Amino acid sequence: MNLVTNEQYELGLAEFIGILLGDGSICIKNVNSKCHNRLKITLDSNSDKEYINYVSNLIEFLFNVKPHIKKRNNENAVDIFVFNKELISFLVNEVGLQLSPKWNKAIVPNTFMRDNLDLLVIRGYFDTDGALVTTNNNGTIYPRLEMKVCPSPMQSQFIRILQKYNFKFGAYQIGKGKVRIQLNGKRQLESWINLVGFSNQKNSDKIKRFL
Repeated sequence: MNLVTNEQYELGLAEFIGILLGDGSICIKNVNSKCHNRLKITLDSNSDKEYINYVSNLIEFLFNVKPHIKKRNNENAVDIFVFNKELISFLVNEVGLQLSPKWNKAIVPNTFMRDNLDLLVIRGYFDTDGALVTTNNNGTIYPRLEMKVCPSPMQSQFIRILQKYNFKFGAYQIGKGKVRIQLNGKRQLESWINLVGFSNQKNSDKIKRFL
């Protein structure tokens, strides 16, 4: 499987990398002397209903494989699976992603730290593992964008991306090496919409009250 240079494909792959870095995992397991190559993305079965279809369609577009979608019993969670040795090899050996676990290892491949591809990586990450919350400042409601990032090279990469595009943000240690990246206020939200955007409908719905 070769990396296609088509712009639309590159943009889609960049966003998919962000999705994997957020709520995804890629692994190779030996079970009963057999090698199992697995990609998994976990989403909320209630709030991410439309996004589940979006991610599934993105996988089909990028890799020409149809993922397996499985609802977890007694949980509000859906797992999107792909069992494909060629795909895992491509993501690790050609794209440059790390196998799970992400702790201390997760990294955005250098190829996707350029042009506007880095913004698509951020979008994919936020849509899966970020949060749009509201804060009350003396009776005035403000939006706040938050991303929690595990200890890994990805932390400093995300900070560099936000600095590159002149976002105003804070990065705070929250224990065990984790960092919370936080962007406050309507102006930062507007900049985010203009530069990064959302593919997850739940985030698009939440911002309507501020626009």
